[in-house]
This record gives sequence, structure tokens and C-alpha cells, in this order.
Amino acid sequence: MQEAFLHFVWQHQYFDKKGLATTEGLQLTVKRPGYINTDAGPDFKEGQLTIEGIDWNGSVEIHVKSSDWEQHQHQTDDAYNNVILHVVWEHNKEVKRADGTVIPVLELKNRIELTLIERYRKLINTPGLSIPCEGQFSQVNDVIKIATLDSMATERLHDKSVFIEEVLKRNKGDWEETAYQLMAKNFGLKVNAEPFQLLAESLPFKIVKKHGSKKDEIEALLFGMSGFLDDPVDDDYHQSLITTYQYLKHKYNLEQKLNKFRWKFLRLRPANFPSLRIAQFSSILTDSQSIFERFLTEDAKTLAQWLRREPSTYWQSHYNFNSTSASKIKGIGASTFDNIIINTVAPLLVAYGKQIDNQDYIDRAITLLQDLKAEKNRITRIWEYLDFKPTSALDSQGQIQLYNNYCLRKNCLRCSIGTSILQHR
Repeated sequence: MQEAFLHFVWQHQYFDKKGLATTEGLQLTVKRPGYINTDAGPDFKEGQLTIEGIDWNGSVEIHVKSSDWEQHQHQTDDAYNNVILHVVWEHNKEVKRADGTVIPVLELKNRIELTLIERYRKLINTPGLSIPCEGQFSQVNDVIKIATLDSMATERLHDKSVFIEEVLKRNKGDWEETAYQLMAKNFGLKVNAEPFQLLAESLPFKIVKKHGSKKDEIEALLFGMSGFLDDPVDDDYHQSLITTYQYLKHKYNLEQKLNKFRWKFLRLRPANFPSLRIAQFSSILTDSQSIFERFLTEDAKTLAQWLRREPSTYWQSHYNFNSTSASKIKGIGASTFDNIIINTVAPLLVAYGKQIDNQDYIDRAITLLQDLKAEKNRITRIWEYLDFKPTSALDSQGQIQLYNNYCLRKNCLRCSIGTSILQHR
């Protein structure tokens, strides 16, 4: 028996209420089970009960065994003094609140249908499947599946916004620097996200802005601070960047925190080389006096025109210094642009909307994801195998959240799909 299952049973009141009584034989009526508490303290808040004709309002605590109360040290925690009922699978010990009063106990051991227990065990104990309900998934109503994806996508956006709030705090509330750093991190994709983020943190956007339309100076700053100018290269453009960078580094008293060995090239296609990514990033920063404002106001089409700009002339024919390309190199591809919208723009809008309490920005983030094509990756292919195909990036983000946070962790009882399978008779 698992506590999570008992939470599910209590929340939905899936137990026999005939002759309901506490372990002491006191008549019990459940008027309201309460709502799940996701913070510290008792499991359910604001429950309403009647015990022997007396109404009680307060919290409900759930355990597998009543002795778990003491194992969790609740008897010394004043936060549990308002617990009006201790719901357990098995009552094996009388326990008390911190103030010394005995807590009424409801034992569920003989009140839950065996078929419900069997369905739960079948759901979470299926070996070898990353999606526990794979064998029963087709039984779930499509409306429930779609609603689950919507809630999961929203949850994923809010989870990402929490990270953004942490970055914003480090930047002392500066949304511009935060947007700049987050976009830089996304430019590195997964493999070079860390050095790209460090590059943006060590080269503030307020310095980049001072060089406006001088693309060569912005490139000098970015390539210099990234460590690509540390060693001499037999390349005239490289030499000119070194000269410019040395002057600007001294002018702004910049501290270089990266060297070129921090950047990963291995097994990357030339189009994803960090050197080319930096050049493309430089082009985007040219003439950009505000990144954050553009994210807030521009639609996807306008953002694409900006974020997919071609790099400077030199980088239209080079993947790296002294490494030429047979064909003309353009700006970032569609998948990289989508990645920036998904992982930078949309979460940033949600974080900002939450801070100023404006739902419009959150709605705009959702609309941006709805307008993008669904992602294609290992996780979305698993869902497609179950004939659950995403139709937009909002859907694919929901599928990723569902798979990583619920399916892999077997949090089936916190998932609408899982609970619908348990409720199916």
C-alpha cells in the first residue's frame, strides 16, 4: 500500500461509507474531504466532518500506518494541531497532537474495493514500460487526453517561469539582461548552453547596446569574451577582431571567463558550431536596443525576421575562423527559432505576466506555442506510438511534461489520464 493511493481514495471518497466510524467506534460523517495541500503541513486543508453529532473543521492527515505520525515527527509540530482526522490504511498505534490530545482515526483497510486496489497496482507495477498506462491508454476518452495536455503545457510554462524568476533575481530585477542571457543560453542549444550563458553573464547587454550598428565591434566583444581570439589564426578578419577586442576589453575593464576549450564542436554539424552561433547571435544584437520589449510586443512572424537574420559577410562563408563553406550560410534555422520561442520567449512572457498580474501575457505565450509546429523528439515519438499525436508545440510541450514529471515517476494519481483509468469500471 502506498500513501499516494490513499490520498487519491480520500480525495475522491472511494471507500465504503456504510456504518462509517472511527477506530474508537464514534459515528463519522464526511461533509467535505478538504483540498490537497501542496505546501508544508497536513495533507488536506479545510476538511469538514461530523463526529458523534459534533461538527469539526480542520485538516486531515493521511498515512499508511497510524504509527507513521510519530515517525514523521508530527507530534512535535504545532502545524498539525488542527488535524481533525487521521486517515490510515492500518491503525496500529494511538497517536496524539503536539498539545497531547488524541486524534480520531479512520481505518480504510476493509473499506476499499479490491478491484480498485488491483487496478492501481496494475497501473504502476507494469514492468518495462516508460508509460505505465500504455496498455490501457486507448480506453481513455480523447477529451480527457486533450485537457491533460493543456494543463501539462501550462504547468511546464510555469515551471520554466520559476527558473526565469531566479535569473531575474540574480539580475536585480533587470528584465533586459535576463532576456539577453536566456536567449544566449538557447543559442547554444543543449551542448553549448552553459558557455553561452556564461558569455552573456560576463558581457552585459548594456555594453553591447553602446555599439549599436557597429557589427564588427559586437563580434569582437563576443568572440573575444568567448575565448575564440586567444590564439593567433592566419586570418585577416580574426586579427582585426583581436585589435578591436583588446581596446574594448581595456575600455570596459572586462573580465574574460571563457576560453575556446569550453566550447564543444565534437559530433556537431557545422551549422551548429558555436563559432557560427556566436556570429549569428552578433547579427541579432546589432541595432537591437531592447530584446525584452520585442519579445513582449512582436508576433512570431516579426520575431522570425529579426532572429533569423543573416550573419555578417565573413560568416556567410565560414563556419569557423579559417573554415570555409561551399554554400552561403544564412541565419538560424526554423528549428532553432522554434526552440527560442519555446524555451525563452514564451516562459519569459509567463514570468512577466505573473509578476505584473496580467493574464494577457500568459495567453500570448500560449498562443505563440499553438502557432508553432509540434516538436519531434524521442518523447513525442513515444506518444505517437500510442496514436497520441501532437498538433502544435503547445501539445508537444505538454507531452514532455507529462512523460518526464508523471509517467517516468509513476505519478499516475496526479494525472487526469491515470485517475480516469482507475475510475473506469
